[in-house]
Amino acid sequence: MGRNVIETVLGAVVLLVAGVFIVFAYSSADLRKVQGYRIAANFPMVDGLKEGSDVKVNGVKIGSVERFSLLTDSGPDQYLVHVVMTITPDVRLPTDTVAMIATESLMGGKYMSLEIGVDESFIKNDGTGKITRTQAPMRLDDLIGQLIYSSKSSSNASGDHPKDAGAKDAPHS
Repeated sequence: MGRNVIETVLGAVVLLVAGVFIVFAYSSADLRKVQGYRIAANFPMVDGLKEGSDVKVNGVKIGSVERFSLLTDSGPDQYLVHVVMTITPDVRLPTDTVAMIATESLMGGKYMSLEIGVDESFIKNDGTGKITRTQAPMRLDDLIGQLIYSSKSSSNASGDHPKDAGAKDAPHS
C-alpha cells in the first residue's frame, strides 16, 4: 500500500512540473496574436510563409502575418500574393520601409522582416496602409542551382586548357 501512495505523489509532482513548464513556455514564446493596425504588401511569391508568422524589425517581433491571398484580377498585380500583417500600434513605419521574407535558420521557418526606411512620412495606420517595396524570399534550391551553374561556367570561361596554353608558348623546332 505504501508503494502506491509514493507512486501517486511522484506522478502528481511530475504533472505539476510539466504544467509549470507549459505555462512558462507559452508565456515566454510570445505566441499571442498581435493586436494593432493592419498593413498590406504584394509579393511575387511567399514560399514557406504561414499565417501567424512573425513580423520583425531588427530581430524584434512587432507583429504577425494575418492572412495572404493570390490576386487574380487582371492588371499589373495579377498573380502576386497579397499579404496582410498586423503591427503593434506603438510602431510607426516610414513609407520607404522594405518588406522581405527571411529564413530563421537553414532548417527553420520563414518570417516577415521589415527594413525601416528614412522617410519622414509614415504608412497609414488606419488599415489602408501599404508597403510598396518588397523582396521575394531566396529559395535554397535556386541558390544551389546558381552555385553549380556559376562554377561550371567559370571553369569553361577561359577557353584555354593548361596544356593548350603551354603548346602555344613553346618554340617550334
